Parts: sequence; C-alpha cells; structure tokens
Amino acid sequence: MCDTCGGHGESSPGSPPDHAHGGGIRVVVVGKGGVGKSTLSALLARQLARSGRRVVAVDADEQRNLAATLGMDLLESISIVPVAENADYVEEKTGARPGEGAGGILVLNPNTYDLVDRLSVEAPDGVRLVVMGGIREAGAGCLCPETALISSAVAGMHLHRDDVVVMDTHAGVEHFGRALARGFDSVVVVVEPTFNAVQVGVASAALANELGIGTVHLAVNRTRSESDLERVLDYVSRLGDPLFSSVTAVPYDEAVLLSEPSVDGLLEGSVIAEAVARLSTEVVGPVGRTLTRVG
Repeated sequence: MCDTCGGHGESSPGSPPDHAHGGGIRVVVVGKGGVGKSTLSALLARQLARSGRRVVAVDADEQRNLAATLGMDLLESISIVPVAENADYVEEKTGARPGEGAGGILVLNPNTYDLVDRLSVEAPDGVRLVVMGGIREAGAGCLCPETALISSAVAGMHLHRDDVVVMDTHAGVEHFGRALARGFDSVVVVVEPTFNAVQVGVASAALANELGIGTVHLAVNRTRSESDLERVLDYVSRLGDPLFSSVTAVPYDEAVLLSEPSVDGLLEGSVIAEAVARLSTEVVGPVGRTLTRVG
C-alpha cells in the first residue's frame, strides 16, 4: 500500500526498477534557511559549466529562486512550469495526474530517464535547469503522483562521466530526508557562523551518513575572520562531530548584495567566487574518499 495515502498498490505491473545512475556526479546542497544555499548552488553550477562540464541545476526549493539566481531573465524564470505541475508528464510517468490517484494503481518508481531532455530550460553558461516544484498545500488532493515523480527524478537522470547535477533544496532537513536524496553521491552542507545554522547542518550531515552518502562537504558561508571558522568547528565538535570530506570557508562578500538576485556580478574577481572555486574542486574530486574529522 502507498505510505502517503494507503490507496494504491505497490506499483504498476512492469514498472522499472531503481535506475542505476551510471556516470557523473550528483550533489545536493542543504542547510538552514537563509544561509546562502541558492547563491552557492548557482555559483557551483555556473563555474562547473564554464570549466567544460555539462551541468544540470535542480531547483527543489518551493520558493523557486534558482532560475533568477543563475542569471535567467526574471520574467522567463517565473514562467517556468515546474515538473510537479506538468500534469501530462506526471500522468505519463506515474499513471495519475496531480491531485489524483487514490484507489488506483500508481507507478511509485517512475522512469524519468528523459526528464532533462524534455523539461529542462537553458540557463546562462549552458546550465540546464530543472524546476521540480513543491508539494501543494494540504487538502489539494492526493499528492502521491507528484511525490513519486519528484523522488525518482534525480536518481533517474542519465548522466555521462563529466556531467554534474547540483540540487538546491529548501530549508531544514525534512526535504533531504525523503527519497529525494536517493542517488546522490555527495552533499554540500551550508552553514553560517551561528549555532542554529550549525545545528541544522550537523543534523543534515548525520542524515547523509545514514542514507549512505559517503561524501559530505562543509561550506562555512559569510565568514568574516578566522575566529568565525573556529567557532563553527567548535560547534560541530560539540554537536556530535560528524565526518566531513572537506571544509571550505566562504568569506562574507558585499558583492552578493550588489549582484542580487543573480550571481552574474560574482563570477569574476569576487572573493566568494574564489572560495566556491575551491569548493567545486572538492565536489568534483574523487567520490568515496576517506573521511576525516574536523575541529
């Protein structure tokens, strides 16, 4: 029975198994609200694209800000139809339209191999953007078709060796804790030098370890001094000392406010771009390296 509503069988006959994700790297960016996840996601995506990699940026935040942050035209960005609201595609892949499905047989592991080719839009530097969309409000009907589609989408993308998926998520750990994290190779945990941000970040890192994601990077955003980084590492140690593959200090940069909402003004010569370039080297490095404790 479906865990969401109890109204479906496990899957339709002949539904595809979990998709082996082949080549490429999938990285999910997580953290507390307001710590700069979208900015770092956009900078990562565009820097990697400029280095010659084929990049798919996935906006899994209900706020849907990633298009504008990547530098797309604002009117174009708000006109993008999210995957979860593309009724025809949802029905084709899951057997039910958004808001439907109770009592029927639903494909809970849909084949989304063609998602990027069919539903992505082009962003600057050749980045392909997929806007997933959020789960609608309570009372809007059965949410199972959208949930099944979103949870399979990234894991089902066909990637080549030099491809990279960068997924921006909404605040907290709930989104990350769902099946959405299935198929990811690495996590970038974004924090700022506050206890609350680090607490959410440590919880995210622990959850990544539980989900079997072996590479977890810590990005300490908006650092103003070495003491900011030291304070964060002290919090990390006292909150359980999870294993991180790397720690990158990302300095506070006034240029972020001047460039907002896009990262266009940050790509050349900014201190934040330099820090994200170091982070991108960690992200696209060997996956599955030996983890080390920090702090």
